[in-house]
Order: sequence, then C-alpha cells, then structure tokens
Amino acid sequence: MISNIGHRGAAGLEPENTLRSFRRSVAEGADAIELDLRLTRDGRLVVLHDADVDRTTDGKGPVAGMTLDEIRQFDAGLGERIPTFEEVLETTELPIHAEIKAIEVAEPLAALIGRRGLAGRVTPISFASEALRLVKLSLPDLPVGLILSGDSPGLDEARSVNASLVSPQAAYLDAAKVEGYQGAGFRVTTWTVNEPQEMRRILELGIDGIVTDRPDLLSALTAPDRAPE
Repeated sequence: MISNIGHRGAAGLEPENTLRSFRRSVAEGADAIELDLRLTRDGRLVVLHDADVDRTTDGKGPVAGMTLDEIRQFDAGLGERIPTFEEVLETTELPIHAEIKAIEVAEPLAALIGRRGLAGRVTPISFASEALRLVKLSLPDLPVGLILSGDSPGLDEARSVNASLVSPQAAYLDAAKVEGYQGAGFRVTTWTVNEPQEMRRILELGIDGIVTDRPDLLSALTAPDRAPE
C-alpha cells in the first residue's frame, strides 16, 4: 500500500508546520507526516520551513538569531505558534519524515533520535547529502532519505550517504525511474503532489509514497486500498 505523507502536515488545508496542521493530516488519513526543522539561537529544534519567520508568521527575522521564547511570540496562522519538534512527537504517533533545512540541525536531530529511541519512527531527509552524512556518523544504522530536485537521477549521491529512501520531484518521475530506484534497493517517495489527476498518474508508477499538501484527496483516491481484506 502506498504511503500518504502529509506535507508540512496538511499544508493545503491548515497553516503549514503547525500542530493544527499535523492533527488535520492525521484526521484526513495520512500514514506519515513530513516536516521541516530549524535550530534556534538557544539550540532548540523547531518546525519551520524558511530560514526566517517572515512568510509564515506575523513576525520578522531569522530563526537562528532568536531564542525559542522569542519565536513563540509570533502567530503562525489561526493563533498557532511555531512548534518544537518534541511537541510534534507528542501530538502524533505517525512516522515522521524530518527534513533537515540547515546543516546545524543534523547533530541535534541525531542526538534526539538516539536519546529517545526514535529510529523506527523518525526518518531524517534532506537535499544536502552532507547533513545526512552527519546523521549517519552518530547513527550508522538509521535509515535516511535523499531529496532530489530537477531531473538528476541522484543514485550515486544516495549511495554515497547510504540512504534507504530517495524522493525525486514528481514532475520528473516516470515508471522507468521508479523501477530503477527500486531495483537499486531504494524506497521511493515523491513531492509535492496536490492535484487528483497527477496523483492518479503517480499512483500508477508503483511508488512507495506520495508527499502531498492534500492528504484528504489522496486518501479519497486510495480508499479501496485501505479497505479491510
């Protein structure tokens, strides 16, 4: 069964990367959630896509230049606050694809996974192979995923970090590429698929997971696969 992965929770339905969004993703049938990690000035892992808070909150400034208490003052939409990663872990029991957005996130993330025994639940993912290498230095057996953009096949890079998963961009994905990745031993997800027509195309490729802002739409399309046998 294909995995329905809620992008930043349910970013097409709720303010992205908020606890509200993650709860909505669960309610809409997601099998896993994808989120983005940044590090505050005082060393806290927070869930935010951009390097600054300007786009997604009513505040301004770089995440790395603020403490957690300072970041908590901002409204991230509908009264939500920027959550810490640990708050998300307490909010949902779903598997989490945790994207490393800056190199300084890698070591604290690995430390948290090791300390809390989250290896079976949290998969670090990143466009940056160096970030994944840092995670692997601390946790050699932890599955990690390499995100790919554009038309680059990325196989050599994925092998170089001993990745278990690759996540190419949907627009460049076809059945031959999926077969090639899976034949090389990788699980394959793709991002970010929000239109039902494109979801149907991707579903026919035999992929392992789809990252979407609209887990509700993907749930509706895959409902027969979810029915009890």
